[in-house]
Amino acid sequence: MDIVLRGLALYFFAVFVMRVTGRRELSTLSPVDLVLIIILGDALQQGLTQDDYSVTGAVIAVATIASLQMLTSFLSFRFGGVRRIVEGRPVVIVQDGKVIEENLRRDRLTLDEVCESMRLSQIAHLEDVEWAILESNGELSFIPKSPN
Repeated sequence: MDIVLRGLALYFFAVFVMRVTGRRELSTLSPVDLVLIIILGDALQQGLTQDDYSVTGAVIAVATIASLQMLTSFLSFRFGGVRRIVEGRPVVIVQDGKVIEENLRRDRLTLDEVCESMRLSQIAHLEDVEWAILESNGELSFIPKSPN
């Protein structure tokens, strides 16, 4: 039972850490981010199983985490409030060719990152963007202005 309780606590801690780090960071992993995730996984494992190196302990830990993931997925599907907490909401970064600075700061994005994503989407100028939206998965999507 101890492993199940530790699994519960560490699962919610890991979800919290992923939400706090920000969606943009999770969408584009740098080598430093990858090292952080590996270290985080190892640290969570040590806290999860402590000195229990048995197969039974590992099965209980994995089953607990998998069950929590399935429960979170189901609750996110059924209830919009849970989905907003777990996944977040899309954020408008550019509206009618103008950058919304407050939203950039809040999501720790730079104008250079937005412009890079624009170029990757075959958009040359900020003025050509009707909407730029930071999606809940961390990707930037662009809706170009329609030609008049």
